Formats: sequence, C-alpha cells, structure tokens
Amino acid sequence: MSMSGADFSGVGEDPRIFRNVCRDRILKDMLKPDKDKENKSAWKVLIMDKFTVRIIGYACKMAEITDAGVSLVEDLFKRREPMPSMDAIYFLQPLKENVIMLLSDMSGRCPLYRKAYIFFSSPIPKDLVTYIKNDMSVIPRIGALREMNLEFFAIDMQGFVTDHDMALTELYSANGHNSKNFNDTISTMAVRIATTFASLKEFPCVRYRAPKSADPSTAPKFDMVPKWLANAVWEIVSKYKSTIPEFPQKETCELLILDRPIDQIAPVIHEWIYDAMCHDLLEMDGNKYIYEVSKAGSDPEKKEALLEDQDPLWIELRHTHIADASERLYEKMNTFVSKNKAAQLSRDGGEVSTTDLQKIVQALPQYSEQVEKLTLHIEIAGKINKFIREYGLRDIGQVEQDLVFGDAGAKEVINILRSKQNMSQENKLRLLIIYAIVCPDKFEGDKGDKLMQLAKLPSDDMKVIKSLQYLVGSDAKKTGRAGGFSLKFDAQKKKNTGVRTERQDGEEGWALSRFFPLIEELIEKLSKGELPLNEYPSLSEPSSTAQGTAQSASAAKPAQNPQPMSRRSRRTPQYAKSRNSDDGQSSDSAVLRHASGDFKRLGNRIFVFMVGGATRSELRTAHKLTMKLKREIVLGSSSIDDPPQFISKLKSLGPS
Repeated sequence: MSMSGADFSGVGEDPRIFRNVCRDRILKDMLKPDKDKENKSAWKVLIMDKFTVRIIGYACKMAEITDAGVSLVEDLFKRREPMPSMDAIYFLQPLKENVIMLLSDMSGRCPLYRKAYIFFSSPIPKDLVTYIKNDMSVIPRIGALREMNLEFFAIDMQGFVTDHDMALTELYSANGHNSKNFNDTISTMAVRIATTFASLKEFPCVRYRAPKSADPSTAPKFDMVPKWLANAVWEIVSKYKSTIPEFPQKETCELLILDRPIDQIAPVIHEWIYDAMCHDLLEMDGNKYIYEVSKAGSDPEKKEALLEDQDPLWIELRHTHIADASERLYEKMNTFVSKNKAAQLSRDGGEVSTTDLQKIVQALPQYSEQVEKLTLHIEIAGKINKFIREYGLRDIGQVEQDLVFGDAGAKEVINILRSKQNMSQENKLRLLIIYAIVCPDKFEGDKGDKLMQLAKLPSDDMKVIKSLQYLVGSDAKKTGRAGGFSLKFDAQKKKNTGVRTERQDGEEGWALSRFFPLIEELIEKLSKGELPLNEYPSLSEPSSTAQGTAQSASAAKPAQNPQPMSRRSRRTPQYAKSRNSDDGQSSDSAVLRHASGDFKRLGNRIFVFMVGGATRSELRTAHKLTMKLKREIVLGSSSIDDPPQFISKLKSLGPS
C-alpha cells in the first residue's frame, strides 16, 4: 500500500509555476549545451560566487544540476585544480572582483579550463565589458558572454526575496535616511525585482503605495520608498522591451509595491498556521530542523531535516491550522497502522507513539522514508502543541485577535498581564506592540511606561514601541520626530473600535483563525480592478490585459471613505470546518493537485513586493488566493521575517 500524502510527489512540477520557470532558465538556458559548443555530451565545471550559489541553491536540486552535465561545482574564490580539457560555466554577479578572478582563470598560456561560458546574474556595466575585451588572450577562450537577469532567491514555488535583510533598518531608521546605503538599497532592490520579470518575460503594470504626505517635498524620506522603488523598477523593465528578445511590448501582469508600514501587526501576531508556528516556536536554522532519534541500547542520535518542497507532508500541512495539521497526522498514522499487520505487531498497544513508528520502520523497510517523514511531523506538531499549552498561547492569541478586531481593550490587556505571571518577555512585548498599534493613545505621555512596568518589561523594550513611529509616515514627521511620542494613525480614533463589517465570503476557520494579513484584501481588490488609484497610483494606465479582468475600469474610481490600513474586517471563527470546503484555505497539496490541470487556465500573474520584510502568513496568502482568484500570485520581499527577527529590527530603527 502507499501512504496517504505520498501521491503528492509530483506536486508543483508544472513548468509554468514561478519557481519552476526560474529552475528551467538555469537548467536549460545556462547549463545545457548551446548549438555552437564543440561536444554536447562533455561534462562541465560550474563556478559561482557566494551570491549566485544561493540563487541556484534555492531554484534547483543538486541532482538536476548533475543531470544537466555538471560534474563539479566550484567556488570562484577558492583555489581550484586546472582542468584544461573541460569547459567551465561561470555564473557570477557583475562585480569587478569577480571579473578579475575570471580573467585570472582564463588568461595566460595555461588557462584553468578549455572554454569559459560566462553568465552574469544582472546587467553588466559597460566598463566591465571593456575590461574583459582588453585581455586579448581571454577573448578566444570565451564561448559565451550573456546576462541571465536572474538575481533573486526563489524561496518558494510562489515567492522570492532580494536578500536585503536589513532593508527595514537601511530605509526606515532614524539614522539611515541620509546615508549612501539608502540609495544603494533602493537601486539594488529595483534591479533584482526587475530580473524576475526578465526571467519570466513579463512586462508589469506597476502600482505602489502612495506617500501619506500630501506634499512630497516635505514628506519624510521613508514615506517615499514605495514610489521611488516603483519608478526605479519601471525604468529598468521598460528598457527590457528593446534589450531582451521576445520581451512583451505591452503589460502582461501586475506588480503592486507595498512596504511594511501598511501592516505592522502581521509580523508580530501569533499565527496558528503550521509553517508559521514551526518558525516561531521551534529553534530552526532557516528551513533546517534538528531533532533527536532514540535507538535501543545507545544514546539518542541527532538528525537534521529540511522542511521544504521535496517533503510531500510539509507541502500538504504547512499552510493548515496547527489543529488541522495535528488531526491529519494522527489520522495518517492510525490509517497506516490499521492497514498493515506488521505495523500492528510492532505496536506496544494503546495509541500509536513515535517509538512505535520507529519499530514500524524496522518491520517495514519498504515504507521507511514515508514513515520517517510522518514520525518527524508528528514530533514537530507534538512539540508545538506542548509549547501552546506551556506558554498559554491560546489565551494570548485570543486577546491579540480581539484587539485587532475591536473586541478587546485596556481591560483585557491588563487582565492577561496580571493573570499570566509566567508569560514570556517576548510574548508580553508582542502583545503590547499590537496594543500600541490599535490603541496608540494608550501609549501617550507616561501611559506607555506604566504599561511596561505592569508587564515587568525593561525600559529598553519601550524603544521597540517607540520605533513604530518610524513606520507610520507623515504623522511621525509632524509629532514623533520632534521628541514627543505618537503613533496616531487617525486623528479621529480615540478607542479601539475595529471594523464591524463582516466579510461575506463564506469562509470558515478554526479557532484563532480570524486574523489575516492586509495584503489579502489588497490583492483581491487589485484583481477585481477595485484598488483605488489615488491610494495606489499606477505608472501606466492599467489595462484589461494586465489585470486579467473585465472590471479594470473600476480601478480609476476612488474608494468611498477608504478605511485606515491599520484596521481589519471581521471574520467569525468556527471550531471546526469541513476539509472539503471550497474556501480557498485548503492545503498546498490540494491546491497544486488542481493547479497541475488548471494552471493553463489561470489569468495573468499578480506580483506583490513587500519592502521591509514579508511574513509567512503573507506567503500563505499568495498560495491561498492563486486558486481563489484563478491567477498565480507571486510574493516578493526584501526578506522573510519571523517575529523575533522583526522585533530585533524594530529595536534598531530608533536613534543610536
């Protein structure tokens, strides 16, 4: 028999999915031999710098690189053995130090390789092209010199980052606005965003979050970030029309550039999705999880597991509620045991434990890989549920979400701070950050200090709360920067009223699943042509082709009484839902099962780029809305941040 979930091994193999396009560009456009190569069957050496090795690492498996004819992968800056009978493929950033090393390899009487096929990750400056041409001994040994325009990390089937982990600090801090880093960050980020469109041969209709200040000349520099970044991206992609063969001449997709100030709650609130909880509660190194396996008669053995797309159970569970994920795992385990006599004989009786599963692996070696994956995720889910109980996260999460939707205020915050004496410092701070965002008046004057004293938090943590002003916009310039502290998003707002309108979209969720990132509403409005141009201007007239909808004309209509972006519509939680409900929240496995057949029928892509770091809940939104809107949603960002990382960055925003 095969285990439930094992039928997802081919999930996401559709070549039109975002990351697969990136993978195929590397494997087919760069690593596969060209028509003019001397020997199409020859093995090759692949040489990369520290940045491009990560580009390929995110997009391809090592087996795929080997299948493309690469016998050896080398670091450009490490000493390498000469291989004069082999060709070398160089995949490099167009930097002078890289070009110097390249020429050192291939110049002189004894070059390291027979021929060099050179691919740069982004456009190469003219002075570097001249520098290469001036070395006459190298020119005959160059088999190709091309710009790949592939300078981003495809971290997910529908997500990428530009590797600007410090963008929040460099673009929004009190100290960074006049630094050279500000302009360099905007420029580099724009180049890397633009290369995504070069890779996919998509010409975007570019829109952005408008500055909050009515007068751009007096607006704080950080308030202009989305506009300046949008202009820089537009300038680059417009040139592609004349420099890249077969590049579209009209808009084929949409790009919406946002920044972290539009939703400061998403990075700190406790998310209840399996993926988010893994990275929030477990000590993970990126996607690497370290765990122990007990063996009879010996000490526990430490093992590493990568929670990534090659794991079909991870694909199925990562975007499900932790309660749903736990139920699915135990159902799979019990189903497997009930259908295997050998597995039943390996049990100790009662409920199946992870120890039982380890015995099953020995009894049924043909299922070892599947059972090991199941054992791994049962352990992870068990550990997460243990932390939920120990940290009292259900009660904390309830207050957090009630604050966001206007159902809680000072009383509830004070009560939980007083009643939960064992509440961690980080969880107290996260709760107070949310409270400061939805009820900024409660932190004016010495009110904030009193709340910090009640929470028994060090005064240093107040810097985190005060740093929120650097993400507010024009109000911060008028009030906060003068020395006083204000987080006012709306001068009319005196209490946490929330937004009382229900979202009539038929969605049901698990407990504590009310919260959703604000990009969800923005993407839906963009797809319907209802995103107001006065709040999200376009650098070109949005066309029906780009929007993929007949409703694009409505985009020009400003929203009536637009709501402040710190508020959210109400969603009513349920304690259970049908797994078969068509609510757009089904697992990735279900989405991608349908995607394999339906992808060709999807409308044009929507790209959303979040400056200052995106969250895992926002990445989940891209997957969720893809099938709901029948358009592939691709989320890009300067980085993906978990709550501790975001809070650490907040601390660095204030004056040093």
